[in-house]
Amino acid sequence: MIEFFFDCSSPWTYLAFHNIQPLAKEFGSEIVWRPILVGGIFNTINPSVYASREHPVAAKVAYQKKDMADWARSAGLAIKMRPTVFPVNSVKAMRGCIWLGKDMLPFARAVFESYWGGDKDISQDVVLSEICKGVGIDPAKFFAGIGEQAIKDQLKANTDEVMARGGFGSPTIFIDKTDMYFGNDRMPLIREALQRRTASAA
Repeated sequence: MIEFFFDCSSPWTYLAFHNIQPLAKEFGSEIVWRPILVGGIFNTINPSVYASREHPVAAKVAYQKKDMADWARSAGLAIKMRPTVFPVNSVKAMRGCIWLGKDMLPFARAVFESYWGGDKDISQDVVLSEICKGVGIDPAKFFAGIGEQAIKDQLKANTDEVMARGGFGSPTIFIDKTDMYFGNDRMPLIREALQRRTASAA
């Protein structure tokens, strides 16, 4: 089993979201999608992210732009390194993923595409309404659903859980509960882990 803890506000998560699906299919592994709020993680245990934004290293920022462009080209995705609204409040979108449950994938993909490809502010109800309509979700039911306390509680519980298990950002990926990987660039290591698991089960 692969657990994928994610927040749509991260471009590296968009890449990993895209790249892990064919990898899991190749090895016949189920992905359990676990929406989180990465801002809650940064506020609680990883404030260094905010410090790096306040005091950026110019050379590192320049390389990150190239690195992102290289990864996006490799994945065949359109990613704008710095959207007009950044960072963005993704809480409604991530609650939406919780509310949709097993049917969240088309919505999550559309949220990623709208923000990172279309430079749309996914914190805005009008944008989320457009996304909902595009994937066949009734916006009125969507906004009613994400307002339910149980949905809010589950998003917080997922966020608390990933921190308790050693996670510090998005995406955080676990194989068989205990083998943790962070970030899109760990895909080769995840592949090797899945290969080892397949070999041991043979």
